Amino acid sequence: MAKDHIYSYFRVSKSDAVHESAQKYRDLRLRALQASPASFSSTYDIEAAFSESDWVERLTIPGREVFICAATAPNQSANGSDWVNWVGQVTIRGPLSQAEFTLPAESGQPDPRSDQEEERWQMLSLFILPEHQGGGLGGNLCREALGYLQHYQPSPPSVLVRLMVKVENQATVRLYQRLGFAVVGMSTLAEALIANGDGHLLPKDLSDTKYSGRRGGVIMTFRMFRA
Repeated sequence: MAKDHIYSYFRVSKSDAVHESAQKYRDLRLRALQASPASFSSTYDIEAAFSESDWVERLTIPGREVFICAATAPNQSANGSDWVNWVGQVTIRGPLSQAEFTLPAESGQPDPRSDQEEERWQMLSLFILPEHQGGGLGGNLCREALGYLQHYQPSPPSVLVRLMVKVENQATVRLYQRLGFAVVGMSTLAEALIANGDGHLLPKDLSDTKYSGRRGGVIMTFRMFRA
């Protein structure tokens, strides 16, 4: 972690300075895909080919909210955008219907409650650039997103947030456990991609055990209650 930086956390606006935000998001995302390709379902080659309009769409598409951790360089004003670097991100997707949220019984995930009882979201793509890791930024970024959901709307009374983590990534599992998430099941790669809104990346033939034969994703959920 760059200890001499000042960090801030915020949701990316869908209307203000969208093109500037899209460029910063592109730069962060491509750096993340290069630094830790195993952490993502997409690849650097795929996303490096995206046009500017593709990146704008990623930030403005309904049903997705992107949250950023930004680092302000030492001895520079936080008001000067040239000195503020985007160093981390997390995305939430929702609200999701019961059908979208439901998984096969063999996953172990409990069936969702009714729409009157709960609102459902998927959290995905948490990443902090390597040079800024180790200072709790990932947890703080998740708390920013969870706080947004707490006040997203007054009802229903509870919010269920789900995420899926590769089973070998135990450091990330522990991070989410510290935030209050609990393990509720295991997912296949196909289920995780669809849950994250990346079903278009799946091949037409899902007979390959890579996609549907192994449950290698830890399903975790966290329930919040609105006042």
